[in-house]
Amino acid sequence: MNLYQQKWISLLSNAHLQGWKIEPQGDDVFIEMPHITDIKLIRDNIPSTLAAMSLDIHEPKVRLKFIFHNGHEQFEYLLNPGEEDLNED
Repeated sequence: MNLYQQKWISLLSNAHLQGWKIEPQGDDVFIEMPHITDIKLIRDNIPSTLAAMSLDIHEPKVRLKFIFHNGHEQFEYLLNPGEEDLNED
């Protein structure tokens, strides 16, 4: 686990989101939410939420994928994409 990933996991865990399980998955962050969570609402708000939370992280920024899953649906959000991510077809 890299330091940037570790800081994000710590920050999200300290938010005390009831029923959310936040853990490393390789170089990514896997977030298991309760089954009743509205994943569309999360997906719509995650860019601004992570942007605000990122102000508390002072480590060098690296590529980090967040994987959100509510038991029924899943989506990924990529923070600090690399050149290879931006050039995918």
